Amino acid sequence: MPDSEPHAKERISIRAKGLSLAYFAAVLTPTIIGLSFLFTKLALERADPIDTLMFRFAISFAAFTVPVLLGRVRLRYRGKPLMKIVLLSALYPIAFFTFQAFGLEHASSSEGGIIFALTPFLTMLFASWFLKETTTGWQKASILLSASGVAVLILMKGDGVGTADTAGIVLLLLSVLASAGYGVFARSLRNVYSPAEMSYWMQGVGFAVFLVMSVAQHAAAGNVGRMLAPMADGGFIAAVLYLGVLSSLVSSLASNYAYSKLEASKTGVFTHLSMIVSIAAGVTLLGEEFTVVHVVGSALILAGVIGTNLLGRKRATRRTRRPTVHSIS
Repeated sequence: MPDSEPHAKERISIRAKGLSLAYFAAVLTPTIIGLSFLFTKLALERADPIDTLMFRFAISFAAFTVPVLLGRVRLRYRGKPLMKIVLLSALYPIAFFTFQAFGLEHASSSEGGIIFALTPFLTMLFASWFLKETTTGWQKASILLSASGVAVLILMKGDGVGTADTAGIVLLLLSVLASAGYGVFARSLRNVYSPAEMSYWMQGVGFAVFLVMSVAQHAAAGNVGRMLAPMADGGFIAAVLYLGVLSSLVSSLASNYAYSKLEASKTGVFTHLSMIVSIAAGVTLLGEEFTVVHVVGSALILAGVIGTNLLGRKRATRRTRRPTVHSIS
């Protein structure tokens, strides 16, 4: 047909824009998460972890419900495999945040950061097993390079590495497994659910589960009437607004979109950028010291992220266009 070539060029242009937006989303997510550490610390000074999680997901769910009710966001769950999206939300946010919160009660933040640096590597392994994604030796080395940058930054902080007990390590490892599993599972559902459908379900389930946990916790302590007390503090409101709208909602939408367009192994490694953002926020907002170690660690992270997403690209373009995603039962 005479117009086949223009149509082909249009499809290529649309695909290129989609990939560009996916990379933007992949960078946006760790940027938001990197800044969320500051707001989480502010919130936890005024409320315990479970209450903080309940409020942040209440806000994110409410914020997302507004455009849904106005018809700006269309959601279609009927006729789709609900058990799969239930499992997705069970992995993230429920399992990830629960294991992380209780794990950090028995481990230092440094140990948590080092263990969290394993997430991209585990995501790569899971993607290889379940999605049949392939990575080159250079890409594997790049993921490890990025993780080594995280380790350098954390170890040089010297704030308690080696103090965790077995329970803390196990819980943090479970949180990392949940995060890696979420990334692979979200990728596998990209042709079933839209990023908005996945995100809305995740925010709703997160709010419901943490609300039940918060009520049960306060009921056991006999102070249910004080559940809403933190909302009388302006600093807490500002913190949970950031955590709810940006850290939970926007980052969820961005992450699900990135996983829908990019291989899980490529998207997962972007999580290490949150460490660089956290350092930059500490230096610019808190006046923390910026040293050569920060430069070296950040350079290793960036080199790893770039290498994972660029190395092996030629090989990927030579593969056939057969579907590579298999359902995870």
